[in-house]
Amino acid sequence: MGTALIYDEEMTKYKLLWVDPACKIEVPERLTASHEALVRNGLADRCVSLPVREAVDAEILLVHSEEYLEAVKQTPHMTLEDLKEFTLQYGDVYFHPNIYHCAKLAVGSALQLVDGVMMGKVKNGMALVRPPGHHSMRSAANGFCVFNNVAIAARYAKQKYGVKRILIVDWDIHHGQGVQYCFEDDPSVLYFSWHRYEHQKFWPHLRDSDYDIVGKGDGAGFNINVPWNKVGMENSDYLSVFCHILLPVAYEFCPDLVLVCAGFDSAIGDPEGKMCATPEIFAHLTHLLMNLAGGKLCAVLEGGYNLTSLGQSVCQTVQSLLGDPLPPLTDLSGPCRSALESLQSVRAAHRQHWSCLKHAVDLPTSEISTKRVKLSGEEAKEQAEEEQSGTEEKIWAEPLKRVSPPVCSAVVLPDDVVCPDACERLGSAEELNPHSLILKKDFLKDDDPLTAFSRVFSLIERMKKNEIRNGLALVGDVTMAMTCVVQHVAAEDNSRILLVCVGNGNIPSHIKEDGKTLVVQISCENTVEQESKYYVPVCLKKSCTDSSGFLQSVFSVLLPLGYQYNPRLVLLVRTPGSEVCDGAWLQLTGLLQSFAQGHTLVLLQEDDKACVDPTAAVLLGNPAPPLGQLQASPTEDAEAVERIRSRLKDDWKLLMTAAPENGGTDED
Repeated sequence: MGTALIYDEEMTKYKLLWVDPACKIEVPERLTASHEALVRNGLADRCVSLPVREAVDAEILLVHSEEYLEAVKQTPHMTLEDLKEFTLQYGDVYFHPNIYHCAKLAVGSALQLVDGVMMGKVKNGMALVRPPGHHSMRSAANGFCVFNNVAIAARYAKQKYGVKRILIVDWDIHHGQGVQYCFEDDPSVLYFSWHRYEHQKFWPHLRDSDYDIVGKGDGAGFNINVPWNKVGMENSDYLSVFCHILLPVAYEFCPDLVLVCAGFDSAIGDPEGKMCATPEIFAHLTHLLMNLAGGKLCAVLEGGYNLTSLGQSVCQTVQSLLGDPLPPLTDLSGPCRSALESLQSVRAAHRQHWSCLKHAVDLPTSEISTKRVKLSGEEAKEQAEEEQSGTEEKIWAEPLKRVSPPVCSAVVLPDDVVCPDACERLGSAEELNPHSLILKKDFLKDDDPLTAFSRVFSLIERMKKNEIRNGLALVGDVTMAMTCVVQHVAAEDNSRILLVCVGNGNIPSHIKEDGKTLVVQISCENTVEQESKYYVPVCLKKSCTDSSGFLQSVFSVLLPLGYQYNPRLVLLVRTPGSEVCDGAWLQLTGLLQSFAQGHTLVLLQEDDKACVDPTAAVLLGNPAPPLGQLQASPTEDAEAVERIRSRLKDDWKLLMTAAPENGGTDED
């Protein structure tokens, strides 16, 4: 199955017909620039083109009132003055004789995408639509939006396909209040939105956009608002919210379908957002969602008003949907103080609703997000300077080309193990390299292990040349193989290895301390905490058999560490007797593709043959199977993960979930 792309130039055929400063940025070029960027980068041709269609009344009425729909139906017949008068009923929106037609196409495109994904014609996709939708409400147009494309798509998926649980991720820089109001009492839809808020000073100026608005009745806890109270948020801020809020909650929720309100006004250079997150971040946000719901992900365009960053961000999103290697994210210094205040407040507000947040520490002592503090003269001056800097034109580098190696996955296997489909098998023809001969003298006693190790080293060398993206090796002694691989790679001056060891086992002390290898070991052994910040033992009392505790350690500790460390190679090791369930192991394998441009080497013990095929499938880009709705992790395991995060947060800033108590600077 491929990735769907839905686009029709027909949706560019309306525009603002009078002077309105609030609406002048919503132009047809938003759509053409997005599509042209995909064509220019050769991405449109790689996608499966699905046709657009108009939504019918019954579909629009899944969300909107009949009175509102009938009113919008009259707009094609209105004069210019009538259109102006009609527009005045609503906020920050405009109408045009052709907008009703385009709005039906936008809804229909979203539904076509849902059909394609749910019927298995494609595995995921993106709909480039206009007008956007997430602000429109039951009986009102709002914020350039006429019909609520994603909300209708969610109700449509529930009605037509019986989808039980839907996750809507809204990374547009404006709060999608229309989506929130539609599902605020519905526990079958989890709505997540981050948005520029600035203590209610930014549009749409709603108290309902703050962190403590969590849903109503049965829907309490299923509405997550992350307010950005400053401009200039960066990649670190976005990643922190994903790792410490969205991913843990989403995995506990276990959606059957993921819908993304893909607004790119949250990217650098946008005149509305004034944020500093680069287009590459959307590659990672997309990837982090792709193992949910068995990979069923539908992205629908919302905002985005800088045509350059819009086109780049759309390309980054689509490339991830296509399965291309992820671009590196450099200089991740950690979230700013304002982001930490919001993160802290959201975790506190949802602690009672989600087991994964039940043991969260660093809770706020006051209502940080909503309080309005009378600024001192110096603080007022700093705020004015900050707002002024937000108006300056931002300059950023064009994203690097994401190149997929000729071979996605290669394997080193004993002769009696069948090679997984679509993988390249490294056979005995691989030459012994000089390092293998040194290993024979220092570590090995016979020729057979030497031959296998030589193939592993050849695999690594081809990964470094980007001839192979990732690989898997079935070895006789996984601990020895791990040690030899680390020694081999760490011999280079610029090496950085992320070693993830699942299960008990001894890791040599020199590996833990050399600074060239960041070791995260998830096991059930009580390991003495090391002084080195490069060795992170995670002890789970229930071993790795409890998926919720295991994944909590992945989201709260491993992913933030991996992003900040920015490795060149990921070495994933599963030791004998790890007892990790296959589902959690496969989720881990997929998530680790976030790093090192997908250069991951998986080492398995020779008797772990049953794990080869499913692991190889994930390395090839197939989504890991869903785990089901996760239960609460054991208290002692959850508390252990929080202690680790708290202990290491001074060295690894992406582990932070709360603002420093000393009231330090925004860079603290």
